[in-house]
Amino acid sequence: HSVVLNYIGSILVIFAFIALVPILFSVIYKDGSDVSLAFLLTSIISLGTGIFLRLVFRGDVPNNVQATFITALGWVIISAVAAVPYVFVLHSSYLDAYFEAMSGFTTTGITMFTGLDYMPKGIIFWRSLTQWIGGLGIITFFLVVHSHGGSAHKIFGAESHKITSERPVPGLANTVKLLWMIYSGYTVLIFVMLLFAGSGFWDSLNHTLTALSTGGFSPHDASIAYYSEHGFEHYKMIEYVLIFGMFLGGTNFLVHYRILQRNIKALWDNTEMRYWFGIIFGFTFIILLERYLHGKIDIASPHFLSKTEENFRTVLFQVVSVITTTGYGTKDLFNPFFGAAARQLFLVMMIIGGCVGSTGGGIKVMRVAILFKLIKREIYKIFVPSKAVNYILIDHTPFDMEEVYRVSGLFFIWMVLLIAGGLITSFASKMTALESMSGMYSALGNIGPTFFSVKDMISLKPIVKITYILGMLMGRLEILPVLLLFSPKAWKVY
Repeated sequence: HSVVLNYIGSILVIFAFIALVPILFSVIYKDGSDVSLAFLLTSIISLGTGIFLRLVFRGDVPNNVQATFITALGWVIISAVAAVPYVFVLHSSYLDAYFEAMSGFTTTGITMFTGLDYMPKGIIFWRSLTQWIGGLGIITFFLVVHSHGGSAHKIFGAESHKITSERPVPGLANTVKLLWMIYSGYTVLIFVMLLFAGSGFWDSLNHTLTALSTGGFSPHDASIAYYSEHGFEHYKMIEYVLIFGMFLGGTNFLVHYRILQRNIKALWDNTEMRYWFGIIFGFTFIILLERYLHGKIDIASPHFLSKTEENFRTVLFQVVSVITTTGYGTKDLFNPFFGAAARQLFLVMMIIGGCVGSTGGGIKVMRVAILFKLIKREIYKIFVPSKAVNYILIDHTPFDMEEVYRVSGLFFIWMVLLIAGGLITSFASKMTALESMSGMYSALGNIGPTFFSVKDMISLKPIVKITYILGMLMGRLEILPVLLLFSPKAWKVY
């Protein structure tokens, strides 16, 4: 236990200083002393606990099992501390506060609170900051600030997306720092673009943090629909900027690095990016086609061009929002604007998620590509001699079959968890089958929106909320580290 708790202590010490940042906005926007004190208390709890763990338990280079425990427990414990301000300021139950904190760090975006427009600014910023930190991962943030040399490799591997991926630069420390530099640079870019689009400083700041991280928390109950509903002059531009921001977050950061190195071919010269563009525009086209077939798009209308732009923007926004697992909305998923086909596709998108090496959730586009190629390979084997060598090729290179088997296993576990979560929701609520399934789809896929309202989410029984908390954590850490916490054999080995 010593090594794991020592590392957890280091994370808590660093987190203590992060918890002080919202105090700045509480003071600027005059939230009141109670808000600032809540964050000060959170910082003291985190710092005191962290120092205690560092002093009592010795540090050492962790083995693979310990690294996985550090990752899983790190997310669990940090979320527990981050819940404190919600309890003291909003007077919520600790379960709801913990749910909100976990939803933030895992960039899921399911919220337990309403009245966001009137909430203290310090709390709103805290929600956004947890998502920005969680975008590239709590542990990777920790590694940038406090690297442990060789041990960092194992910890980074336990948190990062579990699929083969080359590094943009030699050395783990350099790779992690480069990712955070790109991430921070894009944060500034989107913030400036939103300012020019007219969303104001406060909204631009918060939406920047939650768009790039594909988290989806908004300072408004109406989410992005707030701008059109309140008559913002350039609300369309705001929506397009956010589409761009979400797309950046959902795209592999290795691709970003290559583009920044002026290699524009990175946009189309690999399998995942071709699937990525194909899914986004393919699903957008199908949803628009459904609206046309149902008479919602009138070609003969004198306002055809403006209506077409509105339909395209609304559908594209929601497709990008869901496929990147951001969860912003200009319309709710259960809005009559979306037909039956659209809602089914949204569920599919919740499973797929963003690219490998992105801030998005889901099983990842690359894994979908691998599974498609696996099916293609099995069909091909029927027509060739049994002894023929048949590889799965990814970008003209044979793909490791062990990785293929692991992807297949992960997908199976994912389906089992979706079914289990849907059944638990059905047993513990009066929701329809589709609504019950959508809740676990949203939690496990780290997406946020569901086919029922926020008020319905808040009123769910504790067993369902706990199920969704586990789902959010499993989705973010890709299941294995969380399952390890429930493995008696792992605890014995550890």
